[in-house]
Amino acid sequence: MRLSTLPSSFARWGLAGLALGTLALLSGCDYNWWRMDGHQSTIKVAGPVARSQLEVFYVTCWVTLVIFILVGGVLAYATWKFRARTAAEEKAVPPEQGHGNPLIEVGLIGASVLALVIIAIPTLKGIFYTYDVPEDRKADLYEITATGYQWWFKFEYPSEQIAGAGALTTGNELVIPANRPVRINVRGADVIHSFWVPKLAGKVDMIPNRANFLWLEADQPGYYWGQCAEYCGDSHAVMRFRVVALGPKDFNDWLSQQTAPARNVAAPKLADSNAPKAQFAALRTFKQNETGISDKFDVAPLDAWKAKQFPEKGENPALIAQGKALFSTKACVSCHEVRGHGAVGISGPNLTHIGARSTLAAGVIENNPEQLQRWIHNPGAVKPGNKMAKGYVDNNIKLTAEDEVALVAYLQSLK
Repeated sequence: MRLSTLPSSFARWGLAGLALGTLALLSGCDYNWWRMDGHQSTIKVAGPVARSQLEVFYVTCWVTLVIFILVGGVLAYATWKFRARTAAEEKAVPPEQGHGNPLIEVGLIGASVLALVIIAIPTLKGIFYTYDVPEDRKADLYEITATGYQWWFKFEYPSEQIAGAGALTTGNELVIPANRPVRINVRGADVIHSFWVPKLAGKVDMIPNRANFLWLEADQPGYYWGQCAEYCGDSHAVMRFRVVALGPKDFNDWLSQQTAPARNVAAPKLADSNAPKAQFAALRTFKQNETGISDKFDVAPLDAWKAKQFPEKGENPALIAQGKALFSTKACVSCHEVRGHGAVGISGPNLTHIGARSTLAAGVIENNPEQLQRWIHNPGAVKPGNKMAKGYVDNNIKLTAEDEVALVAYLQSLK
């Protein structure tokens, strides 16, 4: 007697579905699925913490793949062997059903426990390894504090103290030494955020009034994408940051630059008839949700970042001076700090060296004159619900095209 009277059409469609599901699992949605090296890939990793977590993932994948093959194979075999082959069999009364075999049931329970043990061993090992910097590496530890805001990240370097200004502070770009363990103390200033650099380490929540931390290390100098991984409001999806890992010399040079006051560009003397005059350019129209990252930047982001560390060619001192004055009169100083220029705001990112950063608006757009003017012109269109857009309304701030271009020139000069 047959164990079932499944219709032949059910058998055919079941096997077809199994085949298509397997193909989809193996191929993914991209013809280059085997590369898996996107900006936020968790497969192509670049640090020991991410590598440890990847190993746990692989073990889990292999165990579940074996289970899938066994269960899927038995299902396919039973579906094919016991299918109804004729119309009469399709109409036949189902045979008497059994209620299991104790030996098989005990065996399946044992196999399940064994599968869990196989997964648990590397998981526990990975938890202990990624929890904190290993003891033999703590002598070389570097420490940074990351604070999440709606919707940007503040990074403080407690070991880099600046006279009269406290610890070195930057926004949205975390620069770290390569080949050196870095402990990140994560904090939340308003709601729960989550700190995640996929190629370097897993996610850790940034919870208000609760200290938390993680550690990471970059195998070599590089440019890595980070993201808030906990829904935190309107612009959660565009709350991003970058991690820039540098060699020892480059990192020390960067620290020297960042701990210095904001760069000053001397304004031309009024009597100097040869001094360049302020010139203005109209803002082009941007499409809704238009990308703000160029292909050139996307291909070589670390090179683009390094190029930003030097003053722009063809600077206009008159325009920069005008922008510096506007920065004070348009209330920018109430939210942002520019060390050495009299701006001491704390509610927004520190802009002392904003011109040396590669991205703007928490990693959403590239830091170049065009994109910076786009941000200043309408911050709410780039990052909905942000406090800068609200500040424009609350303080009745209105900027002409000439004002925007002058502010761009000033901010780009802050290297």
